[in-house]
Order: sequence, then structure tokens, then C-alpha cells
Amino acid sequence: MTRVTIRIDFDDGRHLGHGKVRLLEMIEAHGSISSAARAMDMSYRRAWLLVDEVNRMFTTPVLETQLGGKGGGRASLTDFGRELIAHYRAIEHESRATFAQRIHALEEKLSGVPQG
Repeated sequence: MTRVTIRIDFDDGRHLGHGKVRLLEMIEAHGSISSAARAMDMSYRRAWLLVDEVNRMFTTPVLETQLGGKGGGRASLTDFGRELIAHYRAIEHESRATFAQRIHALEEKLSGVPQG
């Protein structure tokens, strides 16, 4: 299925894209960075670095964490974290709707031989 992938590049070189947003969604679903990383087949360190990058990107934190212990660490999105995801997903949705006809026109011209 053809999809439009959105990456928002801010003026100062920071960016937000599908991978970071998906990681935040997985943290919300699984309740921890490590569980989300496992679900995405990603190392904990990589996931932590990405989350830290997004957390430092904005003036309001996107994630709250609780250190591990007997029950393990926990992580949950802040209200702003959920708002960030909603904004990003709305941008994706609106982009698909805006460009649907043009994408369809390109799909019709695709060769029958997949690349790669």
C-alpha cells in the first residue's frame, strides 16, 4: 500500500517523524521504554536516546518516567505527549487526503516490476 511519510524538520536541525511518534505510541501502549523497544525490535539504548531527543525538543516534556525497582520502571506520556501524537497523526491524515488524487495518478504509472 502506498503511504505518505511525514517528517517535520524544524529550523534548528531537529526533526520529528514517523519513527519517533510510533515509539511514543508504543510507550503509551506498553507502559515502559524497554517494552516499547522490544515491541519495535529496537535496543533500549536507541529507544531511550530517541525519547530523550523528543523530550528535549519541546519546552514541555512528552514523557514522564519512574525509575525501575521491584516492579521495573514505568513511562507514560504527558498530556502534551498525547497532543503531539494527535497533531502529527492529523498532519498525516490531512496530507493523505490532500494528495490522494496525485498519489493515485502516480500509482497508475508504476511498472509491474518492484524495485530492490
